[in-house]
Amino acid sequence: MSSDAFDNRLRPVVEFLPMAVFMIGAAFLALRPETFFPMLPVISSVTAIVFFALGCWRLQQAWIVCRYQKHLRELPRYTLDADDIPLSYHKLFLGRGFKWDQRHTQRLVESRNPNAQKYLMQGNFYNTARQFEISLEHSRMLAWLPRLTRRDVWWNPVRPLPLVGGFPPLHGVGSEDETDTWMNIGERVGHKLVLGTTRVGKTRLLEILVSQDIRRGDIVIVFDPKGDIDLLRRMHGEARRAGRLDQFHVFHLGFPDISERYNPIGDFARITEVASRISTQLPSEGNSAAFREFAWRFTNIVARALVGLGRRPDYNTIARYVTSIEPLLTDYYHLWLDKEGPEGWRAAVQRIEGTLNDKNLPMALRGRDFHAIALTRYAKEHGLFDSVADGLRSAFEYDKTYFDKLTASLLPLLEKLTTGRIGKILSPDYTDNTDQRPILDWMRVIREQGIVYVGLDALTDSEVAGAVGNSMFADLTSIAGQLYKQGDAQGLPVLPDHKSVQKTIHADEFNELIGNEFIPLLNKAGGAGFQVTAYTQTASDIEAGIGDLAKAGQITGNLNTLIMLRVKNEITARVLTDQIPKARIYTKLAATQVTDNNDPGTDIDFVTRSEDRVTETEMDMLMPADLIQLPKGQAFALLEGGQLYKLRLPLPGDDPLLPKDMAEISRERLAYYGIEDA
Repeated sequence: MSSDAFDNRLRPVVEFLPMAVFMIGAAFLALRPETFFPMLPVISSVTAIVFFALGCWRLQQAWIVCRYQKHLRELPRYTLDADDIPLSYHKLFLGRGFKWDQRHTQRLVESRNPNAQKYLMQGNFYNTARQFEISLEHSRMLAWLPRLTRRDVWWNPVRPLPLVGGFPPLHGVGSEDETDTWMNIGERVGHKLVLGTTRVGKTRLLEILVSQDIRRGDIVIVFDPKGDIDLLRRMHGEARRAGRLDQFHVFHLGFPDISERYNPIGDFARITEVASRISTQLPSEGNSAAFREFAWRFTNIVARALVGLGRRPDYNTIARYVTSIEPLLTDYYHLWLDKEGPEGWRAAVQRIEGTLNDKNLPMALRGRDFHAIALTRYAKEHGLFDSVADGLRSAFEYDKTYFDKLTASLLPLLEKLTTGRIGKILSPDYTDNTDQRPILDWMRVIREQGIVYVGLDALTDSEVAGAVGNSMFADLTSIAGQLYKQGDAQGLPVLPDHKSVQKTIHADEFNELIGNEFIPLLNKAGGAGFQVTAYTQTASDIEAGIGDLAKAGQITGNLNTLIMLRVKNEITARVLTDQIPKARIYTKLAATQVTDNNDPGTDIDFVTRSEDRVTETEMDMLMPADLIQLPKGQAFALLEGGQLYKLRLPLPGDDPLLPKDMAEISRERLAYYGIEDA
């Protein structure tokens, strides 16, 4: 058994007594040397120095024990100003912490011993100060006094920590080893998962990581479904600090006036991606699966026809031709027949059109445009075939009532995506020179090493937020495939000093964004320089978001680094605890034994024996309950191949470059676009 198996610091601080004896002895020897050594006073001085050194040694031991017990109750305030956030081009700063091992598990077990609890409850000045503050707040006579916990009160003897809750010994057991904690930046390409319940520090961690990414010069893309104003302010301030405001892009569904425009289905590697990005948002359970497949096919027909006509698909054009396909069919047939049809086809079509009336038409075609019917009949009679034209014809010939039933789920989604100011953002008019807001283009962002904030305003409309976020992920996955083949230069001349820049994606509340497009982004985009950090509350959110347990396993299996803040269910906690080894824990048992002596020939009536028995047991290095009891702003992390670290995130400090409010950001963005602020 190791000699330091037991920490033995949860006890009375007995070192103070020998410290006092040594210090008093040193004082007497130094002040009255002739009393103790009248013949050789120099010996008195040397002895005083030795006693003083021994007293200091005992004082240090007492201080270590006192500090350890205090840190088990409460930790010192850890605040970090924005200018002081560390930056490295080789490592990523995560906060302050220590590497967790068997010693810390042993100390944690000891801190839960009922006999040790009294040392955790003593001397808690924070609780005393907090109670005093509450009494001041409720006292009418003392209502004019400033709050005790205000940071700007100069006479405040101590600034009590915020109410972080949890079990403080989880970090206190290793606070003496606490240092700045970093992870190798090369590990980020393996992607990172951050788990934590609401309001425990996920967004604060995101701000710390994003601040470093922006200052490092990376391409930074942040998805924020909630549309957190504080996060937008932080990114704006960091872009200003790094001198990169001209590379900063804002797309925000909650603030369309300052948002750049974006066409979620305008860029693609394969034409089928357009239909997939739209139909993915439709329900797929039970009978809805068949309607979803029809919606995909019909949307794909419209998209292929638009591309064939040289037009860029967007939500507005898709919605227009889903409800009325005749104009699209007419335009495409004219283009097709002009290229491949026989001479005189227009006159032949007019003759067919002249013979048509509703009485001799099938029921499904009654009320349809005669010219469109004539075009389809002409192509059929002359044996002309084109896959896009044939798809348009088949959709055109559907019975209108039956067609409306099949698109019943598609049309409401398109209505939401094309209504009001949101519709103008998501379906930009590339020929409109009056709208000076830029159109967000991911390839341009990558080439200029941009910074993008994406606020999806999911609290207002989660369906629109999910559709846009999913399409953006699909767009980025498609771009990753292009970068694999052509590199960052994308066919442009490569400069001698050109080097690939990391594309860092932060996806907050990513369970609201994930779809089938997210899996290849994790699986294969690392080689193109994409590195994803995903933030969510529970492990179940991933399965709920993707809708399939096997696919949820694919996603978590590709997130190699795990950071877990406080969670609220055992299943999520076991995502971490099941990946760490067990520890050997020592326990002491005090045993007293009394043995009667039955020999009448001796004066000994009984024999007693007292002993401490030490047992060794194997237990989990961390239990799920430990993660459920984490204080706010604290986390456990599995870094660089499963090495367990305990982290503490800094409280936000001063940032002189942070915009005061959304109005200041609006003024700066509108000025950047060249738009006068009304």
